[in-house]
Amino acid sequence: MTQLKKKIRYTAKIRLLSGMHIGGTNIAMSIGGPDRFVVRNPIDQHPYIPGSSLKGKMRSLLELSKGEYVTYDRGLIKHNVSTDPVNTISGHLFGTAAGNANTQPSRVIIRDAMMSEGQEERLKHTDLYLTESKTEVTIDRITAHANPRTNERVPMGVTFDFEAILNIFEGDNEQRLISAFEEAKNLLELDYIGGHGSRGYGNVEFVDWTSEVVWEA
Repeated sequence: MTQLKKKIRYTAKIRLLSGMHIGGTNIAMSIGGPDRFVVRNPIDQHPYIPGSSLKGKMRSLLELSKGEYVTYDRGLIKHNVSTDPVNTISGHLFGTAAGNANTQPSRVIIRDAMMSEGQEERLKHTDLYLTESKTEVTIDRITAHANPRTNERVPMGVTFDFEAILNIFEGDNEQRLISAFEEAKNLLELDYIGGHGSRGYGNVEFVDWTSEVVWEA
């Protein structure tokens, strides 16, 4: 492991431009309630965006934008894997788990994005606690049978507090890592977070994006 040289902190507000669904669990499903629930903080029951969801989506989009995916067959299933994770910018930024000498740590830490303060008042009239229910119907193309389902969503306009730490090690190309991370953020704004994005869910924007060096060797 080379020497850690710098830590850069990024902060922003993630604003929902459409309803968002990131699936959670609910052991006490109510009769007549949603079929799919959002992930919530078990302490205060506030919805949040897991850092793993943000990081995974940003990495996937960056890999796709750089052409760092190949497809191979394993039985009847096709898997997408990074072509050469050690030498790709996505592998360098987000880390690799090669299980050998090529394993390298992630350069970026993405925190869970908790709901911003002051959201409870503006969400006091939603049909669920801090969320909304959205009923959709799928139609069987053969039988024309309707199959309704209800998803829980965090409503449009809600904001979450984003924080990430970018670690710069000795020998790293700092500007390349910064550019790649900001490109991943821009790609996410043009895509979606969570499920059902092709149907309009999960459109987000990063507001008041700032960065600062918080530690340097």
